[in-house]
Amino acid sequence: MRYIEPHAHMVSRTTNDYTAMVTAGCRAVCEPAFWAGFDRSSAKGFYDYFCQLTEYEPRRAALFGLPHFCWLCINPKEAENVALAGEVIAMIPEFLGRGNVLGIGEIGLNKNTRNEMKILEKHVELAVAHDQLILVHTPHLEDKLKGTRLIVDLLKSHPGVRPERVIIDHVEEHTASIALDAGFWAGITLYPDSKCTPARAVDILETHGMERLWLNSACDWGVSDPLAVPKAAMEMRRRGHSDDEIDRLIYENPRAFLSQCPRFRID
Repeated sequence: MRYIEPHAHMVSRTTNDYTAMVTAGCRAVCEPAFWAGFDRSSAKGFYDYFCQLTEYEPRRAALFGLPHFCWLCINPKEAENVALAGEVIAMIPEFLGRGNVLGIGEIGLNKNTRNEMKILEKHVELAVAHDQLILVHTPHLEDKLKGTRLIVDLLKSHPGVRPERVIIDHVEEHTASIALDAGFWAGITLYPDSKCTPARAVDILETHGMERLWLNSACDWGVSDPLAVPKAAMEMRRRGHSDDEIDRLIYENPRAFLSQCPRFRID
């Protein structure tokens, strides 16, 4: 089995996780910028974090033979501080030319506030201006449906956004069609206690098909599983999906989307 982990927060994971992922067949890992578990107090903290994502973490992953790529942004959880968010967005272009940067993400909404919408729009403008891929975080639980609709409406209203270069992540049964019907890619996140279980994820793909879908673990410092994607592949196999179908979903699909960035090259 081979797969790509397109959304994992490896700065919060141990080297044992890298070993396990490579052993399970992982061929590349992609790390969106994320919340640190607390609100950072200054733009300097984000500068150091972006250095970590573009310098240190690729070297750590390389020790295990795993290519590491990243996305850059200020996460929606910290977008309420509009002044800080503006400072962070202003420094991102300095990092966009680095060798492992895929684009802008994970941007989006957390509580669907006006300030979050304002910063989401600034991120989208930045991505369009620099011809970057976009990875979007949709809110959790009761805010997900409303937030997904707000995000899709904003993206569709921007004349420079190309839907095939945008992935809307953390979709579930009630939001997958919103992203897919608008022409965007959709990511299904696999969590033990929230988001989707492997069984739910396979239900979604059996309902909607595999076109413009990928699976990811979004593993971080919380209750999460860096091997969630190969475990979902096992659920597909249990239900009778072929090896070719499994390979398409967990390897070829993310490779097709990510290869729109010329920096994404894997053997």
